[in-house]
Amino acid sequence: MTDTLIVNARLVNEGREFDGDLRIQDGRIAEIGAGLAARGNERVVDAAGRRLLPGMIDDQVHFREPGMEYKADIATESAAAVAGGLTSFMDMPNTSPPTLDRDALEDKYARSAGRARANYGFYFGASNDNLEAVRALDPKAAPGVKVFMGASTGNMLVDDPEILDGIFRDTPVPIITHCEDTPMIDAELARFRAEYGDDIPARLHPDIRSREACIKSTRLALELARRHGTRLHVLHISTADELALFEAGPLVDAEGKVRKRITAETCIHFLRFAREDYDRLGHQIKCNPAIKEASDRDALRRAIADDVIDVLATDHAPHSWEEKQSPYVRAPSGLPLVQFALNAALECVHEGHFDTARVVQKFAHAPAQLFDVAGRGFLREGYWADLVLVEDTPFTVTREQVLSRCGWSPFEGTTFRSRIASTWVNGELAWDGEHLVGEPQGRRLEFSR
Repeated sequence: MTDTLIVNARLVNEGREFDGDLRIQDGRIAEIGAGLAARGNERVVDAAGRRLLPGMIDDQVHFREPGMEYKADIATESAAAVAGGLTSFMDMPNTSPPTLDRDALEDKYARSAGRARANYGFYFGASNDNLEAVRALDPKAAPGVKVFMGASTGNMLVDDPEILDGIFRDTPVPIITHCEDTPMIDAELARFRAEYGDDIPARLHPDIRSREACIKSTRLALELARRHGTRLHVLHISTADELALFEAGPLVDAEGKVRKRITAETCIHFLRFAREDYDRLGHQIKCNPAIKEASDRDALRRAIADDVIDVLATDHAPHSWEEKQSPYVRAPSGLPLVQFALNAALECVHEGHFDTARVVQKFAHAPAQLFDVAGRGFLREGYWADLVLVEDTPFTVTREQVLSRCGWSPFEGTTFRSRIASTWVNGELAWDGEHLVGEPQGRRLEFSR
């Protein structure tokens, strides 16, 4: 294991930016200070004033393994993640087979060992048929239970009221939800299909998967969580309207205890795209819930700054380029995001919407706090050395840079003002700004519960 001393860095951590040095020893942060002297066995990295951040923790990805490896797998997508400064990920259960029992969960962990370049955790899935498995889940085995309320793929739609109530009442871990109302969506889809056939214009996607469908389902989730005192995390908030349902304020109190029982998340694409982009990008930005109006985008940016939104994630969900060229009713929803998500978030900083410390809070600290991730998400002595060095050097995204198996990005042609200069995972260099480095160093995430 390589010991490293990073000097002359601008560290961004826990609401502060400060100049200092950071020593990595045995895979962990051994020392943070000023004027640290190099030791004989250390590799010295001169940050030259560049920002040093804790590695981002993406609590919402779809890496497609098992069952859909032609789209993506754990190896390819974790490579894209570390190239983007994302050092840990939490993968969703709607794979094939879905992660609905202990064996399927442990199979995912086994698949990741020695192949994942980032640290990994896997959600347990809920269905109408596995309430007992949810009740029996080891709290240290998964970050949370994913509940599709109103919209899903496969056998993962939970629409039995008694089962839904039981999951919220008895879950041993936080619940995370996808909130959209299927009957409302189906009705709108039928209406537009009657007018356009299968080739519905992409710009109408936010009318089919409407804000009303989001609000109705989100209200139900919050009602159940309050009834049972459940820790609930609502994923990918896409509308200004939903923000009024959530409490503003920090995720944890001054003593470091979880303050909010109900938390909200948005995703990077909702901060960077709006309805007018469908004419340019078409199905590349078709996703569920839908990207909506510029006013929603602007409100979500403010909600990050105002602590209404607690977590920033990607909802990375790659599909092949060929699939995305299909007519609307057959074009799948989802877009690849992990490789350029941090760049896109930092672009919001350049635009003045919030500062770098806020990005770090929402994209690294908060996921660690929310899901009780042990030893990660902060620049703290004793913590694992998951680190990202960022430099303010502009670059333009090209298809040739894309590491995700799908081979494309909705950000192609976009010029970002910050780039990822280096990424370390568990103390080892994983990305040098241009290339992947070494063998996969990802470890199974541990949860302090």
